Amino acid sequence: MLLVVDAGNTNIVFAVHDGSGWRGSWRIRTDAQRTSDEYAVWLNSLLTLSGLKRDEIAAAVIGTVVPAALYHLRRLCREWFSVEPLIARASLDWGFDIKIDNPNEVGADRLLNALAGFRQFRCPLIVVDFGTATTFDVVDQTGAYCGGVICPGINLSLEALHQAAARLPRIGIGRPQSVIGRSTVPAMQSGMYWGYIGLIEGLLNRIKIEFGSPMKVVATGGLAPLFAEGTLLIEHIEPDLTLDGLRLLAERNPAPTLPREKTRLIEPE
Repeated sequence: MLLVVDAGNTNIVFAVHDGSGWRGSWRIRTDAQRTSDEYAVWLNSLLTLSGLKRDEIAAAVIGTVVPAALYHLRRLCREWFSVEPLIARASLDWGFDIKIDNPNEVGADRLLNALAGFRQFRCPLIVVDFGTATTFDVVDQTGAYCGGVICPGINLSLEALHQAAARLPRIGIGRPQSVIGRSTVPAMQSGMYWGYIGLIEGLLNRIKIEFGSPMKVVATGGLAPLFAEGTLLIEHIEPDLTLDGLRLLAERNPAPTLPREKTRLIEPE
């Protein structure tokens, strides 16, 4: 089975794929100081609860936008699962061209979304990922990655508004039924939600005009369903898009060899 690790700025998602489907998926808050042993205790408990065993993991792949977290995640794979993880980088075989000025600058998650999105839909795409940052990524008719747009995520915007304006409270994000708020909190909720819908629709329309041909719009990330309620431009929601991208990348590239000195024997359970 394949261990898939998607390390974002806010959460790290661990998932296991058995070749035909996902056997489990779990998330933990991103903390670059968390050690491989801490990950192991937490993850091994969840594997056991899901009826999985540590020694069933035969390969691993990691995608991360948090370089400081990579050291401990790699050690987790080496010392607790006895596998050398494949690390998602622009230099790997993606099966498509990366048509930007410096491919090494693009976040692995954006390439992974492009890989999984095009594999599923086989047409020009805009992939909107609602994460810590909200990204819009463009895929052409050949599957090539053509760049995109990076915006502050909605939760970052909410926190910035609270921090910068002393009298404005910290609020949760939700869809207000009315655009016109009749008190402070509803007005803030409207500005955040409908303002963000305006940003999404405006950027999608401008990207489509600049691209010059029809494109599907696919959304992923935890807040994708919430914002899809407010616009007709988001056509598909794919919650596991980044995980699928990691799985597909692992299928395309040979598994790295585990350094001999890094191997820890796994005791029979």
